[in-house]
Amino acid sequence: MALDSIREDEHSEESLKLATIKRLFGRLVEYKKEVIKVLMLMIFIIGVSVVNPIFIKIAIDTYVVAGDIRGLLMLAGITIVINFLSKIAIKWRIVIMSKVANDVLMKIRQELYTHIQKLSFNFFDKRPAGKILARVVGDVNSLKDVLINGVVTLIPDFLQIMITLVIMFLLNARLAISAIILLPFLIGLMYISEIKAHKKWRIFRKKNSTMNAFIHEDFSGIKVVQSYTAQKKTSEDFEEILEEHKQSFISAIVLNDLFWPIVEISWGAGTALVFYIGVSLSSAGTLEVGTLIAFTAYITMFWNPIMNLSNFYNQLIMNLAGAERIFEIMDMVPDVMDETEAVIMPPIKGHVEFEDVTFGYEEETVVLKNVSFKVKAGETIAMVGATGGGKSTIINLMSRFYNIQEGRILIDRLDIAKVNIESLRSQMGIMTQDTFLFSGSIKENIRYGKLDATDEEIIEAAKSVSAHSFIMACENGYDTKLNERGTKLSVGQRQLIAFARTMLSRPKILILDEATSSIDTHTEKLVQKGIEALLEGRTSFVIAHRLSTIKNADRIFVVDNQGILESGSHDQLLQEEGIYYNLYMSQFKAGA
Repeated sequence: MALDSIREDEHSEESLKLATIKRLFGRLVEYKKEVIKVLMLMIFIIGVSVVNPIFIKIAIDTYVVAGDIRGLLMLAGITIVINFLSKIAIKWRIVIMSKVANDVLMKIRQELYTHIQKLSFNFFDKRPAGKILARVVGDVNSLKDVLINGVVTLIPDFLQIMITLVIMFLLNARLAISAIILLPFLIGLMYISEIKAHKKWRIFRKKNSTMNAFIHEDFSGIKVVQSYTAQKKTSEDFEEILEEHKQSFISAIVLNDLFWPIVEISWGAGTALVFYIGVSLSSAGTLEVGTLIAFTAYITMFWNPIMNLSNFYNQLIMNLAGAERIFEIMDMVPDVMDETEAVIMPPIKGHVEFEDVTFGYEEETVVLKNVSFKVKAGETIAMVGATGGGKSTIINLMSRFYNIQEGRILIDRLDIAKVNIESLRSQMGIMTQDTFLFSGSIKENIRYGKLDATDEEIIEAAKSVSAHSFIMACENGYDTKLNERGTKLSVGQRQLIAFARTMLSRPKILILDEATSSIDTHTEKLVQKGIEALLEGRTSFVIAHRLSTIKNADRIFVVDNQGILESGSHDQLLQEEGIYYNLYMSQFKAGA
């Protein structure tokens, strides 16, 4: 799948529409009792609507003609009672189906959300967050009316059409044929239009997704937008995207709106023809007046559900694209997943080994080639080198966020490709420079490292990384509420909270990826003792551009050009006067 940017429409696969429809409505099988109850109510409602014209015929041709007031009043009473019960049944079936539809949507959204969380980084690398959000929210919401009307409209209205058609032919076959003479034309037009309409609605869904992605990215980076006074430019870009969104909707809705006048024309033409023939037959004395009046009522009962079905058909075509986009993601198999016979990772001691590992994020681009190294349990390994050289890639592969193309990665002599992913990652602590804090209290953000941690454990972890003092200085201490990403805190304060979160998790293997890059020198000195305590007794991998922070590492790897170019202690590498020596001296001179 090609890379999707916020300005490009998503690339999605065509799917069989019938298969998508079956899959969507198959969700209702779990609620068969409720569906059957709704169908029984609908049969009663249809029965009442069908007998109403018959009651009119009887009232005119039997009681009115005979002057039987008592019989007419009894018939009127029965009609009022059954129609009142019909109104109650209509309300009841709406309530039942609304609950069912909302429950189905909730489960689809939960399944989709859970499945997306299992997908590998490749999935998220190729999609802006706004486009994923559009599927979880907008596409799922679009299915509500389809699910409700699929039961409330499709089956009952089709049943009403069949029953009404039989009664019309029993009353007068000639009039019945006149009433439905344009129906084949309507069906053919709907079939032809469906092909074009479905494609147009797929385009609209893509444009809607693109619009969501742009809004999400623009507001997430609002500080950059305002800092560079780019509001006018982003507004112009949004106006362009909005125009494309509008035009795609207009293009699709034109075909939908075409059905209404065609159905009404067919309805009107059939009714006019029935009246013409009916009046002629009535004048000739071969058709009773009550029968003609009843027949005209049945025409409405025949064409009204056809109008409803046409509307449902349009609605189905309109929202089927949303269902396709949902199931497309739900059918994606994660690139990184447990093998069938994956074993639970036992308590990690910390021995790490790369055996001829080759990897590239894209097939044509190799980031690491035949990389091999061994790390003893408890060792601290620092990795330095140019940006994009492969330092973070080594960490990502060790955490099994991606699958390697060649070679093996072993932890305690177990191939991590053959162990349960959760049991592996739960014993690793990863601290990156991109500190993400969730909306909630400081305490809740730290507890994310160990969900069952006590308040005492949280405070102890914060103290160990020198975060306790500034937290207590906040308005409500550990209960201070943070907004998304914790933007009300300084960058250094956010880093300290993330350190406390990592400290709380007590990982067997610790990874610090540029973890101190955003902390000022004063704050770094405060947290250094905490970091040393955290590193003690653990296998640790530290990525740092600030070389002064890694002098005490057991070994330093210089990573670049698809592999490890130099390896050794700080003193050893300085004596070799190679790449590390040049890096260190350039920083030393810059800081002098």
